[in-house]
Amino acid sequence: MAAIGGPVGNGGRGRIALRLDMAGSILATIFFCLSLTPSLLPRSWFLQGLIAGVLSATGYLVGVILSAVVRRITSWRPGPERLRIVRWVISILGSGLCAASLVLGVGFQREIYALMGLHPPERLGYLGVPLVSTAVFLAFLALARAFRVAARALGRVLARWIPPSVARFGGVLGVTLLAFSLTDGVLTEALLKGADSSFAALNRETSPGTSPPRAATLSGGPSSLVSWASLGLEGRDFVAGAAAPDELRRFSGRPATSPIRVYAGLDSAATVQRRAALAVQELERTGAFSRKVLCVITTTGTGWVDPQAAAALEFMYGGDTALVSMQYSYLPSWLSFVVDRERAQAAGRELFEQVYARWARLPAGHRPRLLIFGESLGAFGAESAFSGDQDLRARTDGALFAGPPDSSQLWRRFVDERDSGSREALPVYRKGETVRFANRPPDLTSLTSLWSTPRVVYLQHPSDPIVWWTPRLILHKPDWLRERRGDDVLPEMRWYPFVTFWQITADLAVSLEAPPGHGHDYAGEVVAAWARIAPPDGWDDLRTAALTGLLQHPPL
Repeated sequence: MAAIGGPVGNGGRGRIALRLDMAGSILATIFFCLSLTPSLLPRSWFLQGLIAGVLSATGYLVGVILSAVVRRITSWRPGPERLRIVRWVISILGSGLCAASLVLGVGFQREIYALMGLHPPERLGYLGVPLVSTAVFLAFLALARAFRVAARALGRVLARWIPPSVARFGGVLGVTLLAFSLTDGVLTEALLKGADSSFAALNRETSPGTSPPRAATLSGGPSSLVSWASLGLEGRDFVAGAAAPDELRRFSGRPATSPIRVYAGLDSAATVQRRAALAVQELERTGAFSRKVLCVITTTGTGWVDPQAAAALEFMYGGDTALVSMQYSYLPSWLSFVVDRERAQAAGRELFEQVYARWARLPAGHRPRLLIFGESLGAFGAESAFSGDQDLRARTDGALFAGPPDSSQLWRRFVDERDSGSREALPVYRKGETVRFANRPPDLTSLTSLWSTPRVVYLQHPSDPIVWWTPRLILHKPDWLRERRGDDVLPEMRWYPFVTFWQITADLAVSLEAPPGHGHDYAGEVVAAWARIAPPDGWDDLRTAALTGLLQHPPL
């Protein structure tokens, strides 16, 4: 905080004051240093600079507020000479502390890269961190000072009619309400409208090399009740990604059939109820209720379905499967989670309830295995169709939820009510009799207690910020940072008020860039999970390993 020393410029008039509040500067420096401590995932120097700038601004704001409170309750003020000396001491110590923290931070980042099997970046790149963080800090400072000027101006106007102290408060309150109304109203609405329009246009596109299916077992194909155009970008990718019978035959060495994939896009029907009903009609048209497995999938925000989780069941059962899903938003998961997470829950409930109602009418001995799958926001939506583990046992033959957000209600309940002695990063719920949690495939069989059927699995990596992000991190230390760290999280990671929240928030931006087995990439675990939840007859660990390798490294 080199600007603590005072104003820039000569003379009494027209000079530009860059003097910073001393308490704010101290906390800004501390927050900058803490921002360089390790978090869940490796990040570039630019992202590190952004988060350091945000945290510096946060620390400065907290310091300014505390300083104002202290000045209100005490009359002591240091003399000008003493204050000048203190500022110089703080500047020198702060600069040295920032430099030392940057060196340590680079070392931590290189350790995280190595922990995840990635090649560490060059150390010199992180010299850009102070530059980016300073630019971000100054931008926030300028915004805050513009806010202060506006509040004071409004206060002076109000002082013509009301007491000055009340006018000052009214000025701050009025500008605050105006800022919130603009942000939460006009600005937010405009941004969301623009985002919705942009993503709606993207939804109408088709991935290169993707063409309408020829198999009648796929939505958008011959005799389908759902048009190819209405499926949306992700829906078209989903149905076109079905495994071909020849691929299935080569893997198993046995006869295979064409898998069924049913999908209803946002443009396929006007409401969530009609889309779910259309999906059930498609299941009936394709003969899905006579297959061995029927899997109900809740998508992420854009309508995406994990291709490996879907293909795993098709290869395991030689295509004797039916997968059904539907779209509920154009927006990516992070934005959909913020503005319309209720849509994910409504879609998850409605699709399952309508499929279940049709499935339950079948004779008990002639029903396919009814499975549930959801990843990320899809897990949040999929589990909302159930009241608890007993409901999952009563109405399904198994469920797989990968990378559920912290706000997932069943996941949160199971974690909070975990058995004594088990960790939040790897909970044990009721001795694992129905619900089991796994960071790695071996975790599914590490418990000695009986795992009865139906089975429910939650996949959650210790390094997945989507699982651990919550606003509670601002002031609340979570259990997973009180306990022994997960195997892909540095033991040096600590919780700090405000700091950890912004660090995990920054990790969200790179959660999908982590290698398989880390962050929000569960591609390497889904086969093993399905193999424990609903294995076909004769399936073994060798087949699990072979299929995992095939799906992760498909032949060219």
